[in-house]
Amino acid sequence: MTDQHQASQTQWLAVCAKGLESLLAEEIKQLGGVIERETHLGVYWLGSLEVAYRVCLWSRLAGRVLLPLQDSQVDSVEDMYQTAQTVDWPMLFSTSSSFRIDFHGRSSFINNTQFGAQKIKDAIVDIFRDETGSRPSVDKQGDIRIEAQLRKGRLQLYLNISGDSLHRRGYRLQPGKAPLKETLAAALLMRSRWPEKMAKGEHLLDPMCGSGTLVIEAAMMAADVAPGLSRPQWGFERWLGHNHKLWLSLVEEARQRRFDGIRNCTNRFYGSDLDAEQLNACRKNLERAGVESLVHLERRSVEDIRVQHNVEKEGGLILVNPPYGERLSELPQLAPLYQKLHDAAMKLHRWSLFVFTSNLDLAKAVRRPLAKYYKFYNGKIEARLLCFDGLDEPLASEPNTAVRGPVEAFANRLKKNIKNLSKWSKREQVSCYRLYDADIPEYAVAIDRYQDCLHVQEYVPPKSIDAKVAERRLLDVLAVLPEITEIPNENIILKRREKQSGSKQYEKQRTTTDARFDVQEGDASVWVNLRDYLDTGLFLDHRPTRLDIAKKCRELVRPRFLNLFCYTATASVHAAKSGAICTSVDMSRTYLNWGQDNFTLNKLDINQHQFIQADVIKWLAGENNQYDIIFMDPPSFSNSKRMEDVLDIQRDHQALIDQAMTRLTPNGLLIFSTNLRKFKLDEQLRENYKVDYRDERSIPFDFKRRSNIHQCFYIKNK
Repeated sequence: MTDQHQASQTQWLAVCAKGLESLLAEEIKQLGGVIERETHLGVYWLGSLEVAYRVCLWSRLAGRVLLPLQDSQVDSVEDMYQTAQTVDWPMLFSTSSSFRIDFHGRSSFINNTQFGAQKIKDAIVDIFRDETGSRPSVDKQGDIRIEAQLRKGRLQLYLNISGDSLHRRGYRLQPGKAPLKETLAAALLMRSRWPEKMAKGEHLLDPMCGSGTLVIEAAMMAADVAPGLSRPQWGFERWLGHNHKLWLSLVEEARQRRFDGIRNCTNRFYGSDLDAEQLNACRKNLERAGVESLVHLERRSVEDIRVQHNVEKEGGLILVNPPYGERLSELPQLAPLYQKLHDAAMKLHRWSLFVFTSNLDLAKAVRRPLAKYYKFYNGKIEARLLCFDGLDEPLASEPNTAVRGPVEAFANRLKKNIKNLSKWSKREQVSCYRLYDADIPEYAVAIDRYQDCLHVQEYVPPKSIDAKVAERRLLDVLAVLPEITEIPNENIILKRREKQSGSKQYEKQRTTTDARFDVQEGDASVWVNLRDYLDTGLFLDHRPTRLDIAKKCRELVRPRFLNLFCYTATASVHAAKSGAICTSVDMSRTYLNWGQDNFTLNKLDINQHQFIQADVIKWLAGENNQYDIIFMDPPSFSNSKRMEDVLDIQRDHQALIDQAMTRLTPNGLLIFSTNLRKFKLDEQLRENYKVDYRDERSIPFDFKRRSNIHQCFYIKNK
């Protein structure tokens, strides 16, 4: 192309997402454009109207194609108005067309984009009135789209000839749960070397295809399908510079290329997903894209991937966009999922593997050598495309187990605990118990079994431990748990344990449908909820104390039982089933309602018992009834807004116990428990009352490894 020819070309701007600029520049070159420069907005290039049309029709990466109209320094709103008036708007569109302004940016004199758009609109309308005596209308769905960019004191005006974002190809009416933009999917394919691989006759597999964006974009590339061919509208249709005949000729050429490409395509495409709803969306998207005949869809889990033997031998790539685990609650499902992805990919070990994720710790489950990676942004999330080359046979023959490396020590300890606890739990008919409690300090989690579920609580690591190291260890734990415990990953719930203030521990952690289920403890049934709250509804370490309460109530005739700081009133259930009349007091209405549900679950008449929402300290000061047994398990510290004062159990326990002792019958029993590790009972209490420190008697077998989980005292009047 001669310099004179280049000089005669029109300047255009192709806007793209951050990180795609160099790929887009190469694509525009291949479509006939001459690159001027890459910027934060995208790529400026020179080309004829035909090349601009080709970019609109064929670009797989561009978001918008803009025609620059004006670029000026502006220092005020008036400057902005005057700059907009220098453009010959009636030469671009007529008064019969509506228009809209898309304004981006701020400055010292413009801090509201609507106001900025209004001033540009005023300038355009005034030009039309002066030159034609009439004005076009403004509409959100405008026939003509004008873009204004205000950056660092410069106002740039553009005519948007592509219209709506080019990532909207027209085929994805059902986007799925976590869709990739089509332009990002195309960029991932290009960085995965798909164009070279498809040219060599290789194939593609996405084992977590969702609504199918990756496989559809890959099939459209291989079948030479123009990404813009199915778009219903374009921004240039009411532009006075539009060449309708030229455009139709390019569309007809693209239609013929699509027909020939689909007919001659020999590449094979495989998409699978376990979600039937996602697969249904994928199938419909494939039909709209016109490439349904090229893609083989199956409902199957990631570990069950497969392709025909001859396809495997011909080679290809696995490209996958697994969930990232942005929320803590998702990690128990995702850590094993990434492990399964690795194991599944080993079935096609000669194929290249490309994983797009923002969670590099999860991705470490893929134990192939990392060849390279590329940084992209999925919306606002910074992510990486990790590129793993195919493996030779010897490197692929590792054992199919998740337990490898340092985590093997954790796995062995967990196996040992399970062996020791399984016989005990069957003998004692205990279905909810602690399996592991930071036995190995590097793996600082507590793991509780609730029937067929695991409740995993991560202890927040000290500042001396690198956060990335701690995250890696947690993911290793979550990856091996399903294999060691034989509990599926969807039944594993993760929580983070940290100091709580006020009523935080009583608040819902997320909004969901009722996730509770009932478990058995002794003669009592109890509702637990592992997902919605920080606590589950059942403190496992108090099991012996609750069972002892039931035993002591059976030894008395119609005893009166007082449960202070009652939580979900599980101790009250045990007492009531043993014949006691129960009064349960707590500040939380949520947990009192939970306690009433526990009574109903056990077919106990709640009308015969009391459930009182109150500040325990204040309520106890005004209570006059006598009780045979009082159970008190207060928080170590509480500054709840419902309390008149702050509760510090080390400071306040003597007054609290003295007050409770006045409510005991002469031969009554107060059971006082605290989980404050450094708690020391005031010596005056030992002088005033008979105090029996329960020592190991209140610690259940499954908590023997952490015997300081709580302190428990049986207190009687002398």
